[in-house]
Amino acid sequence: MKIYPSLKISMKALLTHKMRTLLALLGVIIGVSAVIIMVAIGRGAQKEVLGRIEEMGTNLIVVNAGQVRTFAGRRRQTGNVITLTLRDAKAIKIECSSVRLTAPVQSKKLQIKNGNLSTKTSVVGTISDFQEIRNFHVSKGEFFTDEENRASLRVAVLGQTVVKNLFENDDPISETIRIKKIPFNVIGVMESKGVDINGVDQDDQIIIPINTALRRVFNLTYLSTIYVQAKDNQSIDAAVAEVSGLLRERHHLNRHAKPDDFTIQNQADVLKTQKEATNTFTMLIGSIAAISLLVGGIGILAIMLMVIRERTNEIGLRMAVGARKKDILMQFLLESSMLSIGGGFLGIILGIGSSMAIGLFTTWSASLSILSIVLAFVFSLLVGLFFGVYPAHRASLLDPIESLRSE
Repeated sequence: MKIYPSLKISMKALLTHKMRTLLALLGVIIGVSAVIIMVAIGRGAQKEVLGRIEEMGTNLIVVNAGQVRTFAGRRRQTGNVITLTLRDAKAIKIECSSVRLTAPVQSKKLQIKNGNLSTKTSVVGTISDFQEIRNFHVSKGEFFTDEENRASLRVAVLGQTVVKNLFENDDPISETIRIKKIPFNVIGVMESKGVDINGVDQDDQIIIPINTALRRVFNLTYLSTIYVQAKDNQSIDAAVAEVSGLLRERHHLNRHAKPDDFTIQNQADVLKTQKEATNTFTMLIGSIAAISLLVGGIGILAIMLMVIRERTNEIGLRMAVGARKKDILMQFLLESSMLSIGGGFLGIILGIGSSMAIGLFTTWSASLSILSIVLAFVFSLLVGLFFGVYPAHRASLLDPIESLRSE
C-alpha cells in the first residue's frame, strides 16, 4: 500500500464532510487541552504550596507543646501542656550541636486598640532571632533587640494587615497601641508574607518581646512553640534527634517511659507530605481530564462507522480491482489517525495558550509540563488508533460483491 495516495484519499474523504470531521476533532482537541490545562494548574498549585513552605524558614524545625494533630486540614494542639519553657529553648541552642538558632514563641488572639479603631489579631511573643529563623523582615522601622526583650519593654512590630486595620495605612511608627489596655510603642512594620499553607494570614499579627508577652500580657510561664534552625540541610535529622532527646531528659520522661509531651515537625517532612499530596491532586485532575479524551475517541469510533457505511460501495470497488483486506484496513486506520493527530496538535495549541492565559489573567498559578504535553498527544494518537481498529477491521471484512450492490 502506497502511503501518499492513501493520504490524499483520506484527506479528501475527511474534507468532504467538514462539519462531521470538525465534530470528531473537537472531542480530541478538548481532551488534549483539558489534560494540559489541568496538569498545569496542578503543578502551579504545587509550586505555590512548596514555595510557601520554603518561605517559612531555612532548615526549620518546629517544636510544639503537646501532641499536634490535623483536624479538617489544619494542625491543632490537643490539650493544654505547660512543660515547654524559655529554659528549654535556651538549652536547645546551647546543648544541641546541630542547632544554630532557636526562637521561643507564645501567642494569643487579643483585641487591639488605636484610638477609636480596634481589631482582633494574634499577639506573638518571641525574640529577635525569630526574624532570621522564620524569614520575617522589617520593611519600616526596626525589630526589637535582645536588650529590649531582657528589659521587658513594651514595644511592638506590626504586620501589614494590622497596620491597615488600625491605622488605615497611615504611618504607625512611634504611635501607641493598646493590648489589654497596656500601651505599646510601635517601632516597626513587617514585610508582607501573605497566607501560609494552612490559609492563615501571616500579616495579621503583632510581634512583641517574649518576656513582655509572658509577664505583662499573657501572665504565663510556658511556651506554645519553639522554632529551631538547624546548622544546615544535612543536619536536620540530627537536630531533631538531639532536640527530642534533650526535651525528654529535661521533662523527666525517660524515667517512667512516658510518651512525648511535645511534637517535633521538620521542614523536610512538611515538604515531602505536601509534595505527595499535590502530586496526587495533579494526577487525579489529570486523570479526570483524560476521560474527555476517551469521549473524543468514542466520537471517532462513531464517525468512522458512519463513514464505512456511506463508503461501502467504494470499498467494494477497490477490493474488486485488487485492493487487499490489509489495504482497506490501513486506509481507515490512516483516516482515524489523521483525526487524532490533527486534534492532538490543535489541542496542544489550545492547552498551552489557555494555561498561559490562566497564569497571566487570573490569580491561579499554571506551570506547563512538557511530559504532560507529550503524554496527552501520544494518548490522543493511541485513542485514535484504538477506536479506529474496529471500524477499519469491519471495513476490511466486507464482501466485495455485496459492497458493489449496496447503494
